[in-house]
Amino acid sequence: MITADISVLLVDDHAVVREGYRRLLELSPDVRVAGEAANASEAYQRFCALRPDVVVMDLALPGASGIEAMRRMLAREPDAHVLIFSVHEEAIFVRRALDAGARGYVTKASAPDVLVEGVRAVARRVCYLSADVSQALALRTTFQEGPPGRQLSAREFEVLRLLVQGYTLPSIAEKLGLSQKTVANHQSTIRQKFGADNGVQLAQMANRLGLHFSDFAGGTPSFGSLGPLGSGTPA
Repeated sequence: MITADISVLLVDDHAVVREGYRRLLELSPDVRVAGEAANASEAYQRFCALRPDVVVMDLALPGASGIEAMRRMLAREPDAHVLIFSVHEEAIFVRRALDAGARGYVTKASAPDVLVEGVRAVARRVCYLSADVSQALALRTTFQEGPPGRQLSAREFEVLRLLVQGYTLPSIAEKLGLSQKTVANHQSTIRQKFGADNGVQLAQMANRLGLHFSDFAGGTPSFGSLGPLGSGTPA
């Protein structure tokens, strides 16, 4: 008889989604979902309390991102095993996750058994990428993420991601739990690093890094609404 020996912490901000993935994972006799979390802060607390074998983490969380949650976990436990489970397959997201310490990356478009395979691989300390992620990286082997992209901090990357979606500075501040002044400072730093004077130039640079407007549910925001950056409304 096989007993569950891989404990998992499941981190996603949608309860219905977590329930679905819990049921999927626990169809495997060797996997047990030890706990769940809906945001970065809760994820860190559960991680410290449960010490799971694998953390299955979404990137897009309310407030701090999955990347920042993972950084906190790794700061406490350098040997933490984190498998990113995200809708994004673009190279920029995968690279930032792996650079930050993720042991694997699976997209939510993958077949159900791929997530289970990923959990098992990461539990064995084997790096695991779903096929679509591997293909996306292979197709971009000649693409070199420029210095501005590499120089962005995790928080600056989150601000940039929200800016290109058309969120206002007040909306970004509320979403990330920051002051408007702090967000404005991040925006200024991003503009300096990218050498962008306006929203159109920022959008062009973001596209070069793989942050395409078509990736987001709202589609392409009006460049005119971006004005000096961040003066539009959420898509």
